[in-house]
Amino acid sequence: MSVLTDINSEIEICQNCELAKRRTRAVPGEGPENAKIMFIGEAPGWHEDQQGRPFVGPAGQFLEQLLASIGLKRQDVYIANVVKCRPTVNQEGTRDRPPEKDEVAACGWMLHRQIEIISPKVIITLGNPSTKYILNTELGITKIRGNFSEYKGIKVMPTYHPSYILRNGGDSSPLKRDVWSDIKKVLKYLDMPFPGRMR
Repeated sequence: MSVLTDINSEIEICQNCELAKRRTRAVPGEGPENAKIMFIGEAPGWHEDQQGRPFVGPAGQFLEQLLASIGLKRQDVYIANVVKCRPTVNQEGTRDRPPEKDEVAACGWMLHRQIEIISPKVIITLGNPSTKYILNTELGITKIRGNFSEYKGIKVMPTYHPSYILRNGGDSSPLKRDVWSDIKKVLKYLDMPFPGRMR
């Protein structure tokens, strides 16, 4: 068993916060241990809670489309969330919500350990919660997206969360082009080929 498999096994049995009591399944993360790019979202939703896999609902499908448009597959990258269990309003399971600070604090060590093991060349944070956590900032995503920062020597590119794009026009939203542009910067930094225009 690999070190990453060991930490994922710990995540699956974790009881560090109240979220664990009402989950269907924990959602550790998914992808190759030697991934150059690591995507980090905020928390699992309903689909992820059911399957135990990150980004498998509508936001995940949108992320896969974005990856395909720049010649990547989800198997090429590592995908994880800051919080490993689904947070919902009043913990009733009917509506998702961003994770609370105490939930993030309870889960944070797991994400830091995953980053340490994978040691990606670039982290792409998706949305406000993951960006604020990884970069230890209070700046909103609209102010810092598209510009490289660093986490322990690893380049970090903040960009919009796929679910935010879906809520604001989806394929026709100018936000999609912003994300595509952000990811293009990542590929340029990694000296990887990218298409000349969005498909």
